[in-house]
Amino acid sequence: MRYENLFQLEYIVVAMAAIILYLIYYVYTKDSQYNRNIHSVASVVEELNREIFYLKKSTKEIQVKTNMDPRGMSDEEIYQEIERSVYDIVQPITLALKQVQDTVALIDNQVDSRISTLESGVKQISIPGSIHGNDDEKVISLYKQGVDLETISKELHISKAEVEFVLKINKIK
Repeated sequence: MRYENLFQLEYIVVAMAAIILYLIYYVYTKDSQYNRNIHSVASVVEELNREIFYLKKSTKEIQVKTNMDPRGMSDEEIYQEIERSVYDIVQPITLALKQVQDTVALIDNQVDSRISTLESGVKQISIPGSIHGNDDEKVISLYKQGVDLETISKELHISKAEVEFVLKINKIK
């Protein structure tokens, strides 16, 4: 029995040794993973510190240049500069609109002139020879009695267009 207890004890010691070796291996692998992670984090932090340094350096250079630049503009100067820029943009548009207005006025004058010429030409057209003063009175009289244009045309032996012309000249229709 003693040998059996010793034999069981040896198994227990061997099992414990195996567990301890496994735990040592596990701790060693985890430790190497942590070291790799820490190394990668350290390199990222180092790169960030380098970027921060360059940004601070650039900021200081810009501040120095800004302090040395006498062109620092006040609010009033900025407003005036914006006003000049807007004026420069709007000026060509204003000139173009003025030219359009002038062109429209010129065309309007030409149209008025042509209308006047046409009106004077129409006034100079003589009344056709078949229509006489008596016929005008007859056309007007029949029209005022309610006779239609076609009937007036047939009765007086003149065209319907001549009847309409007489009525228009006398401003009846």
